[in-house]
Amino acid sequence: MLRLPSPLAHRSVSATIPIREDVTSRVVVAKNIVSVDRIKYNRDRFRDNFCIQELESMKKATWRDCLLLALLIGGGSLPTQGDEYLNGIEWKEPAILTPGESGKPPSDAVILFDGQDFSSWNGAERWKIEDGAMVCGRGDISTKQGFGDCQLHIEWSAPTPPSGTGQGRGNSGVFFMENYELQVLDSFDNKTYADGQAGSIYKQTPPMVNAMKPPGTWNVYDVIWTAPRFNDDGSLKSPAYITALHNGVLILNHFELKGDTPYTRPPQYNKHPGRLPIRLQDHGNPTRFRNIWVREIKPIEWKQARKPFMRKPDGKEVPIE
Repeated sequence: MLRLPSPLAHRSVSATIPIREDVTSRVVVAKNIVSVDRIKYNRDRFRDNFCIQELESMKKATWRDCLLLALLIGGGSLPTQGDEYLNGIEWKEPAILTPGESGKPPSDAVILFDGQDFSSWNGAERWKIEDGAMVCGRGDISTKQGFGDCQLHIEWSAPTPPSGTGQGRGNSGVFFMENYELQVLDSFDNKTYADGQAGSIYKQTPPMVNAMKPPGTWNVYDVIWTAPRFNDDGSLKSPAYITALHNGVLILNHFELKGDTPYTRPPQYNKHPGRLPIRLQDHGNPTRFRNIWVREIKPIEWKQARKPFMRKPDGKEVPIE
């Protein structure tokens, strides 16, 4: 037997009712509790008094009983089993690709460097390739192709034996759209200013953690880049965002850039094309890079074919107001 709490007992209902084992009878029992004019009461009090005190003492009611009573007495309704929500959107079927393994590129990636040559780069005449890795030479190098929103994978190694301290040790940088730097630096047991260490957005934010490996070993950046957008008049429409993992560890989580990343002035946005090259910086240190690939991020294609609706088990469609 289930004894009703005091908020219900005074409203022309039975003081005690039997608890049935099947869900259907529970619904009937719950409906029998409600008077014709529908009981109104404090839901928090109902929950506290009934679902905790009575349930603990009686050990016969279930949380489903409490839920049914709360919905029915409080004016709610129970969804019909089998009702289906449909959003009315027609989605373009996602493209099928072959994922890479162990850092290798997926089938839809643009290969920027595979250890063979500089065919995808401009300005690499003074850089060299050793043991399948490109080594920083004189001058920055930039991709021949421009990119906007993208996913970048790049592996890099600080010089060994280590030489120099602070910003003078294994310094380079990955510049998105030629303007926004993700810092490359030997930050293994090497102190420098926080927003200038490896994984920082230069002069804007340090990484969340220092995930650096020792000099001579390979570090990995996996980056999701969202390009800034500009209005026709040159004003900023939406800023750039970056999410980055360093050696598989999250170091930047959808960080909003304040603008470009110069050393000599505050960051600022200046209107530029929606696609620009990726640039690797020469900072006077023989930092090495390998296995560089990028995927263009394209928005999912869809159209709102109709307004959202519910479909009943009998096939009847009910609009959602």
